[in-house]
Amino acid sequence: MTARPRLVLASASPRRRDLLTGIGFTPDLVAPTDIDETERAGELPRDLAVRLTLEKLSAAGHAGDFVLASDTVVGVGRRVLPKTETEDEARACLALLSGRNHRVFTGVAVRAPDGRVAHRLSTTRVAVKRLSAEEVDAYIESGEWQGKAGGYAIQGRFGSHIIQIIGSHTGVMGLPVYETRQLLVGLGYKP
Repeated sequence: MTARPRLVLASASPRRRDLLTGIGFTPDLVAPTDIDETERAGELPRDLAVRLTLEKLSAAGHAGDFVLASDTVVGVGRRVLPKTETEDEARACLALLSGRNHRVFTGVAVRAPDGRVAHRLSTTRVAVKRLSAEEVDAYIESGEWQGKAGGYAIQGRFGSHIIQIIGSHTGVMGLPVYETRQLLVGLGYKP
C-alpha cells in the first residue's frame, strides 16, 4: 500500500492556510518559499502575480506531493503597490487608494505528484471610499497594514472602507478558494 501524496502549502500566510482548510483541504505541511519578489521594469501587476506564483511553486520542491503556491499583488493602473513595511509606505498606499478603484490580482498554482502544473489568476476590482485624515490615522495606528499588499487587509478594519468588490473576496484575502478547489480537484487531489 502506497502512502497518499501530501498537500503542501508553499506559503507562511495564516490566512491562506485558514482559507484552504475552510474549504476542506487541510495542508499536511506548510513550507514557505523564499524568492525575490522584486517587480521587473515595466511588469504589469497581473503579470507579476502570475510570475511570483509560478516561481514560488518552482522553488517549493516536494516532488511526489501536491504543492500549492499563491501570491497577491495590488495594482492601481499599471502601478504595483508594495507589501507595506513602513508607516510612510502604508500612508502612501492609502492616499493612492482613497476614493478610487483598484485591482487585486491573486495567482494560484498547483503541481501534482506527477509533475503536471495548473494555474489561475483571480482578478478583483475593489472600490475604496474617500478616506479622511482621521480614518487614515486610525488605520495606521491599528498596525493592521504591516506586511499587507497595498497596505490593507480586507478581512479586518479596512473592510469598513470598502464600497464594493467585483470578483473574489477570498482572492483579495490571499487565496481565491473557487479557483483553488478547481485546480486541486482537476489535478486529482482527494481531501
